[in-house]
Order: sequence, then C-alpha cells, then structure tokens
Amino acid sequence: MKIYTKTGDSGFTGLIGGTRIEKCNPQIDVYGTIDELNAFIGLLVAKLHNKSTHISFLQNIQRILFDVGAYLATDFEKYDAEKFAAKINDNFIQSIENEIDKIGADLPPLKSFIIPSGTETSAMAHICRTVTRRAERKILFLNKKITINKQILVFINRLSDYFFVLARNLNFENQTEENFTEKN
Repeated sequence: MKIYTKTGDSGFTGLIGGTRIEKCNPQIDVYGTIDELNAFIGLLVAKLHNKSTHISFLQNIQRILFDVGAYLATDFEKYDAEKFAAKINDNFIQSIENEIDKIGADLPPLKSFIIPSGTETSAMAHICRTVTRRAERKILFLNKKITINKQILVFINRLSDYFFVLARNLNFENQTEENFTEKN
C-alpha cells in the first residue's frame, strides 16, 4: 500500500463520512492541532525514557486524543461522530482530576506566575499545555458553527490543567527550581 494517494494534491481532504473539504477549513485546522498535541505528548513520553510513572497515563491520553481527532474529523451530517466521544465520560474526566490531585499534592503553593522552564521534560509539558489551550480555542471557534460534544470541551480544558501540574511535578521530581515572575 502506498502512503501517497494524490487525492489531496488540489488542497482538499476527506472527512469521515466522505465529504471533501479544503485543507484550510477550521475543522481540519482543529483536528490537525489535536494531532500536533498528540505528537508533542509522544515526544514527552520519549524523553521520559520509560523511567516515569507518568508514561502510562500520558499514553492513555494519546489514545483518547485519537478519538477526539476522529470525532473532529467527521462530517456530522453524514456520520455519527458520538461513538468517538463515548470514552470521554465523567469517569474519564474524574481520572484526569484525580491525577492532577495526585501529582500536585506535594508541590509548593504558587506565589506568582510560572515562567515555563526547568527540566527538558517540564518545558515539554508546558508546550503540551499551550498546544492544548490552542486546540481548545480552535474547538470553541468550531463550536460556533458545529455543536461539539460538551465532554470534549471539558476534557480539553482539564487536559491543559493536567499539563500545567505535570510540568511543575517534573521539575519537583528532578529537584529543579521553578522560575517565577516577579510580583509587581
């Protein structure tokens, strides 16, 4: 099987359901951002070198992000996208909140804003956080045209919180001081 199909050479791509739309369409942009986030998480996992308790949770998030991407890549008028969103239920959202609470339990309280820095893995977690926030903005923009499953909105919002706490935790685990902005 060849990887190139030449069907996208004219600037169009297919949604799940068969509809062809321009590659610059906001719907393509949003699931492309989810794909970018997933790639950055993969880089973070690789840099953790199988030495971290965070890897399995991150890999589970990657699997869920594939479902989110599939949901967002669907022509909602021709195909039932809700099957892709089914795993993003209250229990899954609760598992993210539990993980945030667990990895944040020993962190020192925040005194001011954090400048993203510290260990390489902490900086990567901050990149994941910012890409997650961008994905959230794009999903909310798309939500003005296409009604997006509310659980996806909650998941993406909670995911950025997770990456913030994970970045702090990775510095803490590696005994690396956080870099704070100065108070005015």
